[in-house]
Amino acid sequence: MSKKVLFCATVDYHFKAFHLPYMKWFTERGWEVHVAANGNIELPYVDEKYDIPIQRSPFKLQNFYAYKELASIINKNKYSIIHCHTPMGGVLARLAARKARRQGTKVIYTAHGFHFCKGAPLINWLVYYPIEKGLAPYTDCLITINKEDYNLAVDHRFKAVCIEHVHGVGVDIEQFRPVKEVHKRNIKMQFGYKPDDFLMFYAAEFNKNKNQQLLIHSLALLKNEVPNAKLLLAGNGLLMESCKTLAGQLGVAEMVHFLGYRTDIASLLPMCDLAVASSLREGLPVNIMEAMACGLPVIATDNRGHRELILNNENGWIISHNNLDEMSDKIKYLAQNPNLSIQFGNTGRNMIENKYAINKVLEEKKDLYAMFTGETEELKWAIH
Repeated sequence: MSKKVLFCATVDYHFKAFHLPYMKWFTERGWEVHVAANGNIELPYVDEKYDIPIQRSPFKLQNFYAYKELASIINKNKYSIIHCHTPMGGVLARLAARKARRQGTKVIYTAHGFHFCKGAPLINWLVYYPIEKGLAPYTDCLITINKEDYNLAVDHRFKAVCIEHVHGVGVDIEQFRPVKEVHKRNIKMQFGYKPDDFLMFYAAEFNKNKNQQLLIHSLALLKNEVPNAKLLLAGNGLLMESCKTLAGQLGVAEMVHFLGYRTDIASLLPMCDLAVASSLREGLPVNIMEAMACGLPVIATDNRGHRELILNNENGWIISHNNLDEMSDKIKYLAQNPNLSIQFGNTGRNMIENKYAINKVLEEKKDLYAMFTGETEELKWAIH
């Protein structure tokens, strides 16, 4: 009889975006893979999928019904491992798995960036900190994806059986890779741009945290010095229309391209010249890692996730929050110094290859899974 693993998160798209390589890995090793999350999209490498009404807010009544349904699923299926993700996916799965843990199920929780952190609003500390600390004793392994969260969990004595740090979810460095300059120019023309356009890229939902307004304001400051600059914003969200209005008010509507939701990021990134990021908070942003894998330099606001990835004067720059002058000056400097951009981009690509590539993260997770399965030798051949 094959062993069973359950992946749980708030929404099922989380797995499509970040975890298919790990589901594939379990499947190829003969495990039965189950998924529990809100949503009904089809996922490969999944033997059983449960659509459960998990809500992002901890105050939604639907979460009570989601908890009861999840507990029933867990108690029925006798999982060897439950790996939960996202704040509410992690909360409900760990509560629902208490009985199963007493019978030998191992529960792993990956924190993709604690909602409480340095600089986070007080309400985040009041709500999410006691929840995460209170659930730590029901966690066999707490995985953090940046050093700040790891240190926070250790320093605040979270009582998980073990606390580990891994380098995110991994980047496919074959799919996301740099192209030669002549190819870059050709791709630009294929997408309707001029070969010498200076393309800046940011993929993120339009919400308060992602703060695209900073980038639009910064572009307005340099539009005369870098008239060939274009800001490409991929994503949807409630604040998209207000950002379009802002671009018009600042006279840069023709320079800001709102791309909407895209599934071809791997095709768009290689033609770009710079990755920018303006978010207030990040855990370990995949959009930045993908850009680095494509050899782009990065200019980003100061937060724990960006600090983890961007080293000043090595692969880009970290700027202070809402510093429009600093952001625009750094963008202008790279636009006028292409050799430095290439140097930064090469350093970023090497960082991804050495630490954040999927095969590197698989190695890290292999060791963690082995702690709970005792299948060390079997896991070794699964990686190589």
